[in-house]
Amino acid sequence: MDAKTPLPPPVIDLGDLTLRRFDADTDLPEFLRVVEESREHLRPWAPWASGRSPSRTIEFLGSRAQLWDDGKDFTYAIVLNGAIVGSCGLYRHDDTPPDGCEIGYWLHPAASGRGVATRAARALAAEAFRLPGVEWVEIVHDPANHASGAIPARLGFTVRCRRPAERLAPAETGEDQIWRLTRSQAARTHAIPSDGPHATPPDRSQDRPEDRLQGSR
Repeated sequence: MDAKTPLPPPVIDLGDLTLRRFDADTDLPEFLRVVEESREHLRPWAPWASGRSPSRTIEFLGSRAQLWDDGKDFTYAIVLNGAIVGSCGLYRHDDTPPDGCEIGYWLHPAASGRGVATRAARALAAEAFRLPGVEWVEIVHDPANHASGAIPARLGFTVRCRRPAERLAPAETGEDQIWRLTRSQAARTHAIPSDGPHATPPDRSQDRPEDRLQGSR
């Protein structure tokens, strides 16, 4: 990505909830703890929850800055009331067309069922549509992971297709379900803010148990 191309903001302030760019040095101890405490919660659907050692987590966090600057991977810490409770991001894989982005997210079990993932995904979709040339965003998850599927459904995404996928986690079915939201759909439904400041006020009506598990491929 060209150095002059706008990037998402490093901090998205949502009141009691903040999405902010990771600092590999200062965030490492807390992030290691959150990952370790979340393993059993995420293991059914997240392959990395079984296999990521502390050294791999350190490597992961240390690589975020360059990927962000390259415009490939915008990974945020999810911070609730001052504490890191998970991670989310906008991603462009090698096979992602230039007019699209993918949203992923995961939460510590103590933060689940409180609308956090829904609010984070909504804010990320809004930021994606502020990037030049982005016309759609997707959320990808296993179709058996109904918790993840509830989030894009609530935000106005529609199911685009299913595709074969390698089974890498215990509960996976061997398929991916792809949800897509286009810029025109977002404008029509108003589920995703399309302009204004980088903030979404707390919405307690979204506090539902469906936010318990992550969406990503």
